Amino acid sequence: MSARPLHFIWLADGSGSMRVDGKIQALNNAIREAIPHMQTVARENPHAAVLVRAMSFADHAQWLVEKPVPVGEFRWVDLEAGGVTALGEALAMVGDALEPPFISDRALPPVIALVTDGLPTDDFHAGLNHLMSKPWGRRALRIVVAIGEDAAATEAQQIFRAFVANDALRPFQANNPEALVEHIRWVSTVALKSVSAPSSQVAGSSPHAVVAAGAVAPTGNADVW
Repeated sequence: MSARPLHFIWLADGSGSMRVDGKIQALNNAIREAIPHMQTVARENPHAAVLVRAMSFADHAQWLVEKPVPVGEFRWVDLEAGGVTALGEALAMVGDALEPPFISDRALPPVIALVTDGLPTDDFHAGLNHLMSKPWGRRALRIVVAIGEDAAATEAQQIFRAFVANDALRPFQANNPEALVEHIRWVSTVALKSVSAPSSQVAGSSPHAVVAAGAVAPTGNADVW
């Protein structure tokens, strides 16, 4: 049988707060460094054809890479930070992108990796409800990498847990650039392995459970953000 499509979507915060302490540069570097590892995982698993997209959100959400690109051809375009945090709009746009003809019935559960440093400034719940109204939105493996102290606050954590919607899979907290690199690499590669493994393609299996079972977050050095 031919490989089944596996859609991986980077959802990256480009708001003004990401300028502080070099967080946007750290995010750019971390995702760029993760790409070769994603490509290696994809090569090692012939059961899945990994397709990557990328979106940023600030004053508005916008696609950086709108058309699904084979992971071997994917290149990260560096973000520049500025504006507010339109995460709700971004989630609504991702929901629309997880409908036919953009995704086929043969696809594996998509992966949505959200990387952000704080609270949304628009209607997050409306965007999340729109995403979760889509069958592929509900089935997606949704993961958060939270950056800095603001993202560790209770209100932000509540937002992140609503997005993940799995008590066993907590947001990953990055308090310095080294930890961010580790988290992004771990999240992208383990998520791909979990969703694309033949065992996860059996009816009734859950990639959330596979990731959560091994979700021992890497630790970084002393806090700097």
